Amino acid sequence: MDHSPPELSEAQQARKDWLSLLAKAPAARLEALMALQPEVPQFDWLRAPETGGVMLRGRAGGTGAPFNLGEMTVTRCALRLSSGEVGHGYVQGRDKHHAERAAMVDALMQTAHAGALREAVLEPLAFEAEATRQTKAAKAGATKVDFFTMVRGED
Repeated sequence: MDHSPPELSEAQQARKDWLSLLAKAPAARLEALMALQPEVPQFDWLRAPETGGVMLRGRAGGTGAPFNLGEMTVTRCALRLSSGEVGHGYVQGRDKHHAERAAMVDALMQTAHAGALREAVLEPLAFEAEATRQTKAAKAGATKVDFFTMVRGED
């Protein structure tokens, strides 16, 4: 039985990428970038921010049988802009404002303001996330030990 995810369109993959970026972004940094944006449009809650738990599942070696790894706290919400676009926000932890800002960006990315928002919010977040990843990789790489066998010339 094939458990591989279905193919995503380019638009679906782009949305998946920005939702992932928003979920992982530091809440304070997302708030600071959103504060620089023009006024937030009117919206209605489809699902007010709520906190709950999700079960994390894993696979041994990435291909084995799935198993329950543990639980994680998640906050989610959904909103609809007055123009009709729907945004969703899912973030780790209990920060309802972070979920709200993520949902707002998701909704706004579906409007004519997407290009400006990508440049002002998503690109700085992506740049900072990559810089953090490289810093961690360099720090981990500095501790790498290279084991090898050296011939000592003895018979």
